[in-house]
Amino acid sequence: MRAALFVTCVNDALYPRTGIAVVRLLERLGVDVDFPAAQSCCGQPQYNTGYRYETEPLLRRTARAFDGYPYVVTPSGSCAAMIREHYPRIGRKAAEEGRGGELAAAAASLAPRVYELTEFLVDVLGVTDVGAYFPHTVTYHPSCHGLRALGLGDRPRRLLAAVKGLDLVELPGAEECCGFGGTFAVKNLDVSTAMGADKIAAAAGTGARVLCGADNSCLAHLDGLLRRADSPMRTLHLAEILAATEEEPLP
Repeated sequence: MRAALFVTCVNDALYPRTGIAVVRLLERLGVDVDFPAAQSCCGQPQYNTGYRYETEPLLRRTARAFDGYPYVVTPSGSCAAMIREHYPRIGRKAAEEGRGGELAAAAASLAPRVYELTEFLVDVLGVTDVGAYFPHTVTYHPSCHGLRALGLGDRPRRLLAAVKGLDLVELPGAEECCGFGGTFAVKNLDVSTAMGADKIAAAAGTGARVLCGADNSCLAHLDGLLRRADSPMRTLHLAEILAATEEEPLP
């Protein structure tokens, strides 16, 4: 099976270990992983801020970069949701404005081939036990795009529950937003910080060593708050936990 990794700009710039973990994990499961070098930002920050026209070149670029791949896998629910939910809307709006069907066709081709990592593992590969080993207590925060836009449901928890040595504890108020929300955290700093403070307080109350998530943008927000609170808890992307084994443990 052949798949392309859509690493996302946040991971590429700030969390390259997550992208490396996805490749290690998928290759261990028999997937032939490519990394199209032409990929860049999907345009989510621009689109969420109201710059639809400025997002269109990024839609074209992303569609070209992943043309021909049967599966495009990304360790980000928000970027997967951007492509699957909003790219078709951008294409339709362009067509309604009399600017042709190019964008709509590009979106229609790409969107069905894009999978968030846990979707790909559970729904396409049909696995929950990926052979991982992580002997720590973990609590899981479901980010809003994965939870609400993609409907990931219990897929991430099923994968974590199957990890050898991992003690998974439930996060109170798990479905509440962490307060990041992309540009929301910039425009509404005080509200974002208050929401994040509630989330890390709930996480700390679980006694877990690790706060896990499937979106590094949300984890970056929470990690900053944890560090400012001098908390011993660390944040970690789900892919890095799933990539760890007894033979190759997480550093």
